[in-house]
Amino acid sequence: MKIVVAYSGGLDTSIILKWLKERYDAEIIAFCADIGQEEELKGLDKKAVRTGASKCYIDDLTEEFAKDFIFPMIRANALYENQYFLGTSIARPLIAKRQAEIALLEGADAVAHGATGKGNDQVRFELTYAALAPHLKIIAPWREWEFKGRADLIAYAKKSGIPVPVTAKKPYSMDRNLLHISFESGILEDPWVEPPRDMYKLSVDPQDAPNKPEYVELDFEQGNCVSINGKKLSPANVLRTLNKLGGKHGIGRVDLVENRFVGMKSRGVYETPGGTILHFAHKQIETLTLDREVMHLRDTFIPRYSEMIYYGFWFAPEREFLQAAIDQSQENVTGTVRIKLYKGNLITAGRKSPLSLYNPHIATMEADGGAYNQADAGGFIRLNALRLRTRAAVLSKKKKKK
Repeated sequence: MKIVVAYSGGLDTSIILKWLKERYDAEIIAFCADIGQEEELKGLDKKAVRTGASKCYIDDLTEEFAKDFIFPMIRANALYENQYFLGTSIARPLIAKRQAEIALLEGADAVAHGATGKGNDQVRFELTYAALAPHLKIIAPWREWEFKGRADLIAYAKKSGIPVPVTAKKPYSMDRNLLHISFESGILEDPWVEPPRDMYKLSVDPQDAPNKPEYVELDFEQGNCVSINGKKLSPANVLRTLNKLGGKHGIGRVDLVENRFVGMKSRGVYETPGGTILHFAHKQIETLTLDREVMHLRDTFIPRYSEMIYYGFWFAPEREFLQAAIDQSQENVTGTVRIKLYKGNLITAGRKSPLSLYNPHIATMEADGGAYNQADAGGFIRLNALRLRTRAAVLSKKKKKK
């Protein structure tokens, strides 16, 4: 038997390599997706082989991640439960997609992941496998093995000589990629406890951010950011640049209790400096370029679209259907947004577009040269008030009868 494992080098997947080899007497192939973890990837291939893998793929997927996953989500203004920028959620379908491709390339019988039986990731991985490689056997060790929690895993790692970046004293679960870093478990399971200041990796505490604001200009073409401060950048480098700028000014920290797909609430802390700026700027350029009715209709899609990503339905037809509609709405979302960054805050400092629907000659409070006849507003209001007047008459009759 041959199994391809989604491998990160963290506590769970380090144990999984050894456990799968012993339990299934199988050849284990590790796969790690480089989606912006940076230093976390150093020496990972050697560690995987030492832990039991016959080989380890480390594929650079950063540009694909930004261009084909993050950017479509930004075009949709996706935000789960009005707070979460979906940094972990959007990475899983890409990881599972490439994992399935490697399984087919290697002639593997199964794929395995390190998601727990309580979390959302198990659903995201397995729905992607089902959509792209339904014939592969799926192994979810957390739903099979004898370990009850991370304390058991830490003890097993120590006994087996497996080095892991977690201790019983500081059992944070961290997930990092180009869009964000997340923290959960340990003391964070108490939603009353404030996260320790030394936990954060991507951003300074807003109160320690520079006392002088910094301006940044983002250029958009058809809903995608293509340059920053006049410099053309690839999608991945847009995120890298904004992460540094946002982190410097303490932008993008979110601490929330969210509703998991499996039914429970969980507490997560997130840092999304670049994504927060990008999301904010995109909404600002839309205010100039997006038709009112299109914007309002699209906005009704956002909660459902965000749920699709959070729940793991990226490769589902309903997400693709909504994406097509959203992308059509972005054809004229082109222009420049200027933002002031200051101590965790994003402040709009200007926006312009060659395709702007904003006409100052019509909107002006001064004489507009006949572009808008104010007298027309009377008839407009009377027509819209018709149903209200009709209802008021009915209510008045009802009141008199009493």
